Amino acid sequence: MTKSDANPKSPVQRLREAPRCHARAKSTGERCKCPAVSGWCVCRVHGARGGHAAGPGHPQWKHGGRSQEVMEVRRLASILAQLG
Repeated sequence: MTKSDANPKSPVQRLREAPRCHARAKSTGERCKCPAVSGWCVCRVHGARGGHAAGPGHPQWKHGGRSQEVMEVRRLASILAQLG
C-alpha cells in the first residue's frame, strides 16, 4: 500500500481544508491564514507545541512553594486540622 492509497486526497487539497489558526493581528484585527497544528487552535508561529514544561526544569522556577503539589498538601493538612 502506497501513501496515495492511504489518503485519496492530494496534499494540496488537505492543506486547503485544514483548520486555520485562531490568532489575530493587533494592528489589523485579521486572523492568521496559516493552518493550525493538529490538536491545537494556533499555528506553529503563534505558539503551538511551544514553551517549557512546568517544574524545576523551567527557567523561571524559584522554589516550588506555590506548586500544585504543595498547595494540595496544604489543603489536606487544613482539612485534617479542622477535623481533629
